[in-house]
Amino acid sequence: MKLVTAIIKPFKLDDVREALAPLGIQGLTVSEVKGFGRQRGQTEIYRGAEYRISFLPKIKVEIAIKDDMEDQVVEAIANAAHTGKIGDGKIFVSDISRVVRIRTKESGETAL
Repeated sequence: MKLVTAIIKPFKLDDVREALAPLGIQGLTVSEVKGFGRQRGQTEIYRGAEYRISFLPKIKVEIAIKDDMEDQVVEAIANAAHTGKIGDGKIFVSDISRVVRIRTKESGETAL
C-alpha cells in the first residue's frame, strides 16, 4: 500500500478531485497548509507599501492506495495540478506498513 501526498495550488483542488474519480479513488484527505519552495514566497504591494509573504497558501491532498495504482494516481494528479508556473507543487509517495479501519477492525488493503 502507498500513501500519496500532493502539495498543490488551492484553485487546482477540484481539478485533482475530478481527475481521481475515474480511477475509483473512494476517499482522500485535504488540509489547508502554508509553505514555500524555491520561490521563497512572493512580494505584494498593499496601500503603496511593499511587503513580503514568506508562506504561501497551499492544499495538501493525501490518498491511501493499493500498490498497483501508484503510477495512475501520480500521473492524474500531476496532469490536473499542472499550470506550468512556479509553485505548482510536489507529489510524495510513501510506503504504508499497516492500515486498520476503526469501525470494522479490517486491516490491510481491505481497509482502504
